[in-house]
Amino acid sequence: MSFIFIFIGLMLLLDLLWWWLLARLTFSRSARLVVGIFMATQMLGLIWLIGGRLLQRGWDRALPKFAITAIFIWHFMGLGLFSAVGIALLPIFVIWKIASRNRDRGALKTTSSPNNAGGLSRREFLGFAAAIAPPLFTLSLSSVALRQLNHFRVRRFVLPIRNLPSDLDGTTIAQVSDIHVGRFTSGQVLKKMVNTVNELRSDLILLTGDLINDSLTDLSEGLDLVRAMDARFGSYLIEGNHDLIDNGPKFESRVKASGIPFLLDESTIVQVRGAPIQLLGLSWTRTRGKERDHAISQSVRDLLRQQTAGAFPILLAHHPHAFDAASEAGLPLTLSGHTHGGQLMLNEQAGFGPAMFRYWSGLYEHRDSKLIVSNGVGNWFPLRINAPAEIVHITLRRS
Repeated sequence: MSFIFIFIGLMLLLDLLWWWLLARLTFSRSARLVVGIFMATQMLGLIWLIGGRLLQRGWDRALPKFAITAIFIWHFMGLGLFSAVGIALLPIFVIWKIASRNRDRGALKTTSSPNNAGGLSRREFLGFAAAIAPPLFTLSLSSVALRQLNHFRVRRFVLPIRNLPSDLDGTTIAQVSDIHVGRFTSGQVLKKMVNTVNELRSDLILLTGDLINDSLTDLSEGLDLVRAMDARFGSYLIEGNHDLIDNGPKFESRVKASGIPFLLDESTIVQVRGAPIQLLGLSWTRTRGKERDHAISQSVRDLLRQQTAGAFPILLAHHPHAFDAASEAGLPLTLSGHTHGGQLMLNEQAGFGPAMFRYWSGLYEHRDSKLIVSNGVGNWFPLRINAPAEIVHITLRRS
């Protein structure tokens, strides 16, 4: 919790710094007014969101979705980006300032040219452009993000599996990951998700974590969504890190009590087309830092002790790095989420995905083991770039 307060405090401090700097850059009253309104609403909005979240007042739901989107984009993208650019340009600005003063000392004062009367000087124009850049950046991306929030694709994979039982040839799975029911994923898009999943008419529906975004007030709606999803042989759920933000034990107890099959370091055997499939559900590993991957791998090895001979195993693990231990054990199929496809990607190989994860989107293979990482269908952050929201449809084939 102390880290959160430090992080938010740093954001507000940077907000104040940028407000002062942007106001200094322009001599135009209208531009200063724009800057003042933008920065004041951003700071008040952030305090409102954080206060409502910490006090469990639900204030964040009272703001329009566009306003929440703009607050997130400025504080989680714009603030860092503009600060990085500002730091990079600081030496150039200092050199230019020193050179300008030296020129001014040796130059004679001259009157302004009549051609410039009433117009902006180059310095004034650059200052005006710099001052309005943050509001334009934020509002433009917020408009793009708002249009994205109600869209997702169906991404299809046909997976040849060696030694797949013949009865399971053609088995279909709808993988639904990272719904994030909450401030950005709400309303009609949730009904659209359920309708799309049901239209797939899959044998199994497997939900690989982050049912809710961060508040248990959304859990009832999330559980109703899962109940509304229809598969021939059932729906099964595991937890993700966002599910545990508010109150992890309470989330787990409420889902257990719901009657929805919830695999918490547990396994279950499902008869599909007359053949057994064993679903192994990994709980979220609380270990952080450099030891996380080791802890995930140990959790996978512990879970695999429940493996039943003769049943086709599928590992459900929110974090995709579970694939390391799963492939080492020769597990044929692992389904994961968590990465949001990298969220912000320059292309398929450059962006937050490869910077943060070994596996971040789509199909990965190691020997006879396969991993599918879903981009997720919902959003904790409103903007995606080259990482579209998705429901994954998998068809298993005997090879």
